[in-house]
Amino acid sequence: MAPTAIGLQLTGAGGKAAAEDAGEEERLLSGFDEESSGNLSRIQVSVTGMTCAACSNSVESALMSLDGVVKASVALLQNKADVTFDPALVKDEDIKTAIEDAGFEAEIIPEPSQSHSKARGTLIGQFTIGGMTCAACVNSVEGILRNIPGVRKAVVALATSLGEVEYDSTVTSKEDIVNAIEDAGFEASFVQSNEQDKLVLGVIGIASETDVQMLEVTLCTLRGVRQFFYDRTSNVLEVHFDPELLGSRTLVEEIESSSFGKLKLLVKNPYSRMASKDLQESSNMFRLFTASLCLSIPVLFMQVICPRIPLLYSLLLWRCGPFQMGDWLNWALVTIIQFVIGKKFYVAAGRALRNCSTNMDVLVVLGTSASYFYSVGALLYGAMTGFWSPTYFDASAMLITFVLLGKYLETLAKGKTSDAIKKLVELAPATAILLIKEKGGKVVGEKEIDALLIQPGDLLKILPGAKIPTDGLVVWGSSYVNESMVTGESAPVLKELNASVIGGTINLHGSLHIQAKKVGSDTVLSQIISLVETAQMSKAPIQKFADFIASIFVPTVVTLGFLTLLGWYLAGVLGYYPDDWLPGNSNYFVFSLMFAISVIVIACPCALGLATPTAVMVATGVGANNGVLIKGGDALEKAHKIKHVIFDKTGTLTQGKATVTSAKVFSGMERGEFLTLVASAESSSEHPLAKAILGYARHFHFFDEPSAAADAKSNGLESKSFEWLHDVSGFSSLSGKGVQCFIGGKKILVGNRKLMMENAVAIADHVEGFVVQLEESANTGVLVAYDNELIGVLGVADPLKREAAVVVEGLMKMGVNPVMVTGDNWRTAKAVAKEVGITDVRAEVLPSGKADVIRSFQEGGNVVAMVGDGINDSPALAAADVGMAIGAGTDIAIEAADYVLMRSNLEDVITAIDLSRKTITRIRWNYLFASAYNVVAIPVAAGVLYPWLRVRLPPWVAGACMAMSSVTVVCSSLLLRRYRKPRLTTVLEITVE
Repeated sequence: MAPTAIGLQLTGAGGKAAAEDAGEEERLLSGFDEESSGNLSRIQVSVTGMTCAACSNSVESALMSLDGVVKASVALLQNKADVTFDPALVKDEDIKTAIEDAGFEAEIIPEPSQSHSKARGTLIGQFTIGGMTCAACVNSVEGILRNIPGVRKAVVALATSLGEVEYDSTVTSKEDIVNAIEDAGFEASFVQSNEQDKLVLGVIGIASETDVQMLEVTLCTLRGVRQFFYDRTSNVLEVHFDPELLGSRTLVEEIESSSFGKLKLLVKNPYSRMASKDLQESSNMFRLFTASLCLSIPVLFMQVICPRIPLLYSLLLWRCGPFQMGDWLNWALVTIIQFVIGKKFYVAAGRALRNCSTNMDVLVVLGTSASYFYSVGALLYGAMTGFWSPTYFDASAMLITFVLLGKYLETLAKGKTSDAIKKLVELAPATAILLIKEKGGKVVGEKEIDALLIQPGDLLKILPGAKIPTDGLVVWGSSYVNESMVTGESAPVLKELNASVIGGTINLHGSLHIQAKKVGSDTVLSQIISLVETAQMSKAPIQKFADFIASIFVPTVVTLGFLTLLGWYLAGVLGYYPDDWLPGNSNYFVFSLMFAISVIVIACPCALGLATPTAVMVATGVGANNGVLIKGGDALEKAHKIKHVIFDKTGTLTQGKATVTSAKVFSGMERGEFLTLVASAESSSEHPLAKAILGYARHFHFFDEPSAAADAKSNGLESKSFEWLHDVSGFSSLSGKGVQCFIGGKKILVGNRKLMMENAVAIADHVEGFVVQLEESANTGVLVAYDNELIGVLGVADPLKREAAVVVEGLMKMGVNPVMVTGDNWRTAKAVAKEVGITDVRAEVLPSGKADVIRSFQEGGNVVAMVGDGINDSPALAAADVGMAIGAGTDIAIEAADYVLMRSNLEDVITAIDLSRKTITRIRWNYLFASAYNVVAIPVAAGVLYPWLRVRLPPWVAGACMAMSSVTVVCSSLLLRRYRKPRLTTVLEITVE
C-alpha cells in the first residue's frame, strides 16, 4: 500500500505517534538509557590557524596540559577540537585561552539544541557560491564561513556550488554572510532560508518613482508586515510578515488591489532561481571557451600552417619596428587570452593566495604566466641582443583554451548530477483552483491561484488528470490517485472521503475537493526535496582523504615543478645530455622550463575534489527515484559495510494490522457478554491490540445494535463511547503486561501471563495448552480474568508482509545476517521468525532494550542496521550504525533514521544496501580515475621517458589532460544514473522458466 501523507511526514519531533508494536506485549516507550558521563562535560572549539599535523599536535598538547582536561581530540581538516573535561577544575574560557596561548584563534561552538526545533533566531540559509574550482576552494570558503560570529555550522558543496549555513540571525545576517564570501574573492548570493514568514515576489508594472512609493505605502500600512525590501534593478520584493496576522495570498491580493490592478506580483520559486544560475554559469563558461578558441586558432595557424604557405609566411616575417609582424600578432592575441579571457584565473588565484591556500587556479596561473612572460622576455632579449630564442605563446593560449573547455564540460556534467532535485521540483504544480465559499460554507465560485500562495484550510478543486497542489484531506468526491512520483508505488490508490492526499501526485479519474492541511515547506514533497538537497550537501567520511590530499597537493606540485626545472637545467649544464636534444635556438633553461610548466599544469586537485560529492549527489537522486531517501554521504558509506540487519516485528515484518483470530470462553459466561467485558476494559487504551479487540467485539454486536455500527462507521474505531459498553472505573495501563480496571465493582484484567501471576489468577492446564497452541501458530494469546477468575482467551495475529520471507533470503544471499527483535513472547516470536526464515531471534525485549541488542551486535566493529517504524523503535534507530525507517512510520522514527523507505516495502532494504555498495565502488573508481592522470602523466610531463623515447608532453597537451581528468570523474559518477534496483529473482539466483 502507498503511504499516506501523514505517514510521509519527514521532519518534526512532534505529532501523534503511529501504531506501536501490535504483537508485542508493551504499550509505552519507557525511555532509553543514555551513556552517563558522570560529572564530566564536553565541548567543541573552533580552532583557526592550523595548517598541518604539527599544529594539531600543538593544540592537543596545550589542552592536555590543563588540569581537569580528560580527553582532547583535534581535527585538522574540520578546524575543531573536541574536549572532555571536569567543569569543577577547568572552565570553557580556560580551554579557549590555552589554545590562544599556543598561537591559534579559538571560539567555543555553542551546543546544538536537544529538541528538534531550532533555537529562536537560528536560521538555516542556502547561498550560491561562484568561483570555486576545486576542493581547496571549498575548504577555504568553509573556513571563512565558520569564522563569522554567529555561524554555528557551514557546509559547502563544490558539485552544486551551494553553501548551507546555520546561523544566529540575532548576531549575523545573510547580507553579512554574502559580504564575507565576496570579501574573500568569491561570488555569492542568497537563495533561501527556513524562515516561514518570508515571501519573495517579482513585481510587474513599476513605471515610475510614484509606483514605488505607492507600493511602499501599501506595505507600511498593511497589518502583519514586519519589514520589506524592494530591489529596483531586478524588480524583486522581499517581504517578512507575521503568518498569524497575514497570509501569503492575502498579502499579494492586498498589494494588487491597492494599486487598482496596475501592479502584478509573481511568487519567486527559489529552486527555479538556482536552476537559472546554473544555466548562467554554464553559458558564461561556454562564452569564455569559444572566445579563447577563436583567438587561439590564428595563433596555431601562424605556428603550424603559415610556414607551409610562402606568401603568408613572408608577411609574418616582415619586420615592423623591433619585432616581426608574427611576433606582434602572437603577442596581441595571447595577451587578450591571458589577461582578459583568463582574468578569472588570476582573480581566483589571488583570492586563494590571499586566504593562505592554493588551488587549481594557482597552478593554471603559474603555468600560463611562465609561458607568457618567458615569451615576452625572449622577444625583448632578442630585440636588445639580436639573439632570438623560440617563444611559446601558443602553449599559453592553448592551455587556457583547454582548461576552459574542461570547466565548461564539467559544468554540463555537474548540472546533470542535480537532475533529481529539478525533477522533484517539477512535480509541484504551478497553479491551483481555489473554491470560494460564503460564510455559511456554500461554494459560490472558483478562481485560479498560484500554488505557492495556498494557505492552510483552503478548499481546492482537483480536476481529472491534474496534479494535486498540496497535502490535504478529501472532503468531497472519489478518485484514484497516482502517487508513484512521490512514493515509488506504481499501483493507483483509491481516495475517498477523509483520505489523505500528497502534493505533486496526479488525480487520474474523478473530480476531488480537498482541504489544504500542509503548505509550503511543510508538505511531503518539500520535505523530500529538502532531504535530498541536504544529503547532496553532506560529505562522506571517505572525502576526508580527498580534502587532505587537496590541502597539500598544490604546494607539492609546485615543488615538483621547481625540482623538474632545476634537475633538467643542471643536467644540461653538467653535460648529462647532448645539445642536439635542444629544439631550435633553445637553451637549457627554456628546455627545462617546458618540462616544469607541463608538470605544474597537468597536476590538478579538481578531480579529487569531485570524486565523492558528485557520486553522492547522483546516488541520493537515484535513491529518491526508487523510493529510498538517503540522508547523507555518511549513511551511504556506512551502509555498504552492513553485516547485520535487525528487524522490528510488528509493522515492519508484519503489516501492523492486528486482528482477533479466535476468542474462547472458559467459564459459563456467554460469548457476547465476555466480549463486552473485554471491549469495555480496552476502550480506554490506545494500544493496537486494544483497537483490534474493540473492533472484533463491535462487529459481534452489529446484529444487536445497528445504530452502533453506523456510529462506528462514521467515527472510526477511535470512538470510545458505544452504547453497548459497560461503565469503567479505575482504568490503568501496565506497560509490558496489559490493562486493569473495575466494571460493576469487580476487577477485570486483560493481558499476558505475567499480569495474571502478579494478581494471583490461576491458569488451568487446558487454558495454558490453548495459549501455547496459539503462540506456536504465530498468534499472541491475550488472557482475560474477571473477579480474580480466568474467564477466557483471545488470539490476536498480525499477517506478515508478502515480501518479508523473500527479502530475508535475499539479505542472506548478500552476506547480511537478518535478526528479529520483538517484545512478544518467545513462542510467538519463533513462530513468526520461522515463517520468514530468520534464525536469530531476540524476544521479550522492551523498547529500551532494543538499543542494547544493537550494541551487542556492534561489538567487534560490526556495522548494524535497524529497520523499524514505531515510536518505540526510535532509540534503536538512533543507536544503530544505519537506521532505516519505514515511510509509513512515525515522524520521530523517520527523524532518527539514516534511510527512509518511502514505500513501506521491505524490498527497499535490499535496494538501500545495494545502492550504497555500488556508490562506494563508484567513488573508489573515481579516485582511481582522478589519480591515474597524475600518477601516469606527471612522470611523462617531467620527462622521465624523454632520454629513451623522446616523448614529452607539451604544456597545452598537459592542460588538456588536466581538464579531462575532472570531466572523466564526473562522467563516471553519472553512470550511477543507470542504476536499476535489483530484482529479487536476481538476488536469490532464481531461474525463472
